[in-house]
Amino acid sequence: AEAAELRERLRAVRHTVLVLSGKGGVGKSTFSALLAHGLAADENKQVALLDIDICGPSIPKIMGLEGEQVHQSGSGWSPVYVEENLGVMSVGFLLSSPDDAVIWRGPKKNGLIKQFLRDVDWGEVDYLIVDTPPGTSDEHLSIVQYLSATHIDGAVIITTPQEVSLQDVRKEINFCRKVKLPIIGVVENMSGFVCPKCKNESQIFPPTTGGAEKMCQNLSVSLLGKVPLDPQIGKSCDRGQSFLAEAPESPATLSYRNIIQRIQEYCEQHHLQEEKIM
Repeated sequence: AEAAELRERLRAVRHTVLVLSGKGGVGKSTFSALLAHGLAADENKQVALLDIDICGPSIPKIMGLEGEQVHQSGSGWSPVYVEENLGVMSVGFLLSSPDDAVIWRGPKKNGLIKQFLRDVDWGEVDYLIVDTPPGTSDEHLSIVQYLSATHIDGAVIITTPQEVSLQDVRKEINFCRKVKLPIIGVVENMSGFVCPKCKNESQIFPPTTGGAEKMCQNLSVSLLGKVPLDPQIGKSCDRGQSFLAEAPESPATLSYRNIIQRIQEYCEQHHLQEEKIM
């Protein structure tokens, strides 16, 4: 009955993409937000961004929605909208202050994730982007289990070039394989820094073991792209603005746009394959 309820609610969601990483601080939420902005740039696409990082919900800040609250309607919780075609849901909207700590055990977190999937009235959605916390535990198992009642196109895994990050990302790739979650590909964040004045490139986080590229070759996973560091990304996130719109000529924006296009192509192909099977 529970699976049928979730299936009914998510029936109108065409594509679902999870953003994962075994490591914290690699830019999952920033990537999730910019993926949502990039997809919603097409006004004909309806995009939803779901933040299931229960203890560290940064999506409201990044999307410029701090202080917003969730409203209840006859058909469930209404998402908070950034644009007419971009809706957001996060535990951050349920807290009385952004500084409130969420001190919950696993079952309560799982209950909220289920509630987000079952009770939020997303309407017709082309892309549901799910921003997850770091790791391979409760929240990840819950979201994969609940969404298995419908379908998941796959996961985008975020890393930075250094081995200390790749070590945890390999665990995330193994997690995906164990729970039969398709991997769309890996994104290497903070991949070099191009000086805006002299245009020289520096490796802030040197890839001591070959970076994401070598890891992807070893594990037979696609490398979706490398995003260089740009100080403007952090500034845009702090202001709740879309970096893609604020710095359209930045090398990082060009890289993001290429990655977003590859994710779209993967999802469309995945959808066609599913239709053939059905």
